[in-house]
Amino acid sequence: QVQLVESGGGLVQAGGSLRLSCAASGRTFGTYAMAWFRQVPGKEREFVAAINWIVGSTNYADSVKGRFTISRDNTKNTIALQMNRLKPEDTAVYYCAAPKGFYSGSSPSSYDYWGQGTQVTVSS
Repeated sequence: QVQLVESGGGLVQAGGSLRLSCAASGRTFGTYAMAWFRQVPGKEREFVAAINWIVGSTNYADSVKGRFTISRDNTKNTIALQMNRLKPEDTAVYYCAAPKGFYSGSSPSSYDYWGQGTQVTVSS
């Protein structure tokens, strides 16, 4: 099992920045990618960004490209999501996710482990 714990959410004004972190623990050996998703009430969970550190790739949803950056700290087994130029439509609960292998795509059903989520609220 892999445990994921998110931190860094909060309230920010439009145009501001926030940095989310996700710490992975447990049986992390064999997990080579992680991702961020977000969800608002009444809507499906939406892909935000993913990173695969074996092939050195990242990918982003079009809605956040150029504003958000996903990164990994190898020594601490954590990933981060730097969110700049935030918009009110970025308001959601943000979840960290990890697959059992290499998957770093946008399908939530392909991820096996999930954190509890952290609230991000962007005021206009």
